[in-house]
Amino acid sequence: MHWLKLRKGIQERPETTSTSKASGFFTRKFFKQTALVGLGAAVIGLLVVLGFNLSARAQAPAPAPAAKDTSPIKIGILHSLSGTMAISETSIKDVMMMAVAEINAHGGVLGRKLMPVVEDPASNWPLFAEKAKKLLLEDKVSVVFGCWTSVSRKSVLPVFEKNDGLLFYPVQYEGEECSRNVIYTGASPNQQAIPAVEYFLGKEGGEKTKFYLLGTDYVYPRTTNKILRAMLLAKGISPDNIAEEYTPFHHQDYQTIVAKVKRFCEGGKAAVINTINGDSNVPFFKELSNQGITAEGCPVMSFSVAEDELRSLDTKPLVGHLAAWNYFESVDMPKNKEFVKRFKAFAKKNNLPDAASRVTDDPIFWGYVGLYTWKAAAEKAGSPDVEAVLSALPGLEVFTPAGKILVDPRNHHTAKPVYIARILANGQFEIIWKSKGLVTPEPWSEYTYPGRGCDWGKGGKGSYDMKGQERIYLDPEAKPIASM
Repeated sequence: MHWLKLRKGIQERPETTSTSKASGFFTRKFFKQTALVGLGAAVIGLLVVLGFNLSARAQAPAPAPAAKDTSPIKIGILHSLSGTMAISETSIKDVMMMAVAEINAHGGVLGRKLMPVVEDPASNWPLFAEKAKKLLLEDKVSVVFGCWTSVSRKSVLPVFEKNDGLLFYPVQYEGEECSRNVIYTGASPNQQAIPAVEYFLGKEGGEKTKFYLLGTDYVYPRTTNKILRAMLLAKGISPDNIAEEYTPFHHQDYQTIVAKVKRFCEGGKAAVINTINGDSNVPFFKELSNQGITAEGCPVMSFSVAEDELRSLDTKPLVGHLAAWNYFESVDMPKNKEFVKRFKAFAKKNNLPDAASRVTDDPIFWGYVGLYTWKAAAEKAGSPDVEAVLSALPGLEVFTPAGKILVDPRNHHTAKPVYIARILANGQFEIIWKSKGLVTPEPWSEYTYPGRGCDWGKGGKGSYDMKGQERIYLDPEAKPIASM
């Protein structure tokens, strides 16, 4: 606006008395023309400067965007491919490889392909810890999927907690644990063991009054049976009607034990709760058949026998015996049927051992779902980093081939359905009971630890006991998980 003021000042300058009108006219005209010329030059100069600057700005290269990370994301797979647990764990590794192939075919995670690093701890529990340490510190994987037995999980737990690693654990377990660094996609006791025994106590299950608790001698069977014994006593079952026995891993001779089971079951109203793990189930069930123990006279409810284990057995004598899981291959859903077909096709295409007889089962399913759950959390967080994934997991809904599940907002477990099914002659299961909706996980049982819970939600520090209305955390120094 300055040039307007300048022009106005020149035009309004008064004429002097010492000049003529003509002289005044030319003087005014000269000043007007001079001012206009000067003004025009100034404006042109200003426009030139502005034009130059705008042109320079338009021609300057934009700042280079930050390079997108397209390097592979390493993930660890830690399952026994040899030893006593290979019968159960090998197929989980196989389905994990299928999931990796599927995810990579659709662009990977956050635009990055997955690179699996597979380790075989060979059913050797201390070796699990060594392999876990290698995966975290040498291979620098973003996450590990693995373990089956609770003793293997307990072996690796200090490694993950010390090194801020993340483990997805796909198998049912005994509870009494709630680690910051573990996501338990398998069942807690109230999602398998307790509903199975409640079924036997009810009318549908024959209102049983005698229970033989038989398992492998390690953490999972002993802790699970401790919970079940406390539950049965609370339900009014006499201590004399509860038997309990354990055998070592890879035990093969069940003749004497099955003879005791047979005597225990005489008179009816009895059932066996089977927590035998691994290949020992083969001689156990063979001996049941040899001694004529049938599902009608003394049904066996298994927590670690599924479709994959039945491939190694003559199932005809086992018809009618039961299992409790959170998934069966026979779940009647279109997407589940597609999942089963894909796994069978993957086994055939990749020449996996016994490809023609491959099946899906509960641990196989939760291994597969675990990877997709991690993928969903990493994409929600925008990063595969452990802390980012942990912050994205609580409350996450995951749509699986067998329906929706929910990552519990508090305790690093998953809400899921519970099924009870009977063995068929073809090695499959017929579902005979299903929970109403998803069952909320409770890692600490009300029968052994009333008032104890776990919360890794906003500000939570894991497991706690209630003192009045106040939480007393078992590890008050635990590091809370950051909220998104």
